Amino acid sequence: MSFRPEHYEEERAELVERVAREIHLRGLTASAVHFLEASRPESGLTGSAMLFFDPVLRQVFGSGHVPVVAILADEEGIDQLIDRLIELDEEEGWEA
Repeated sequence: MSFRPEHYEEERAELVERVAREIHLRGLTASAVHFLEASRPESGLTGSAMLFFDPVLRQVFGSGHVPVVAILADEEGIDQLIDRLIELDEEEGWEA
């Protein structure tokens, strides 16, 4: 998928879903949520966030992960990613 700024709102949900699922599949849900929450005071996540998420981003989007950078630089995108990660974690749950 190519990033089109004029369609960002429409594409963000799909991007959040893809990134959240990849993070969840790798067992990094709790770490990612904690990292995103801890990084909130910064205005837009930058270098340290990209280092943390780089392995997942490369797997999902290849080396050019501009769309994900846009999500991480957008407070609403961060909120959506955190919410989706929590939902995925709760969906899995423990079955007796």
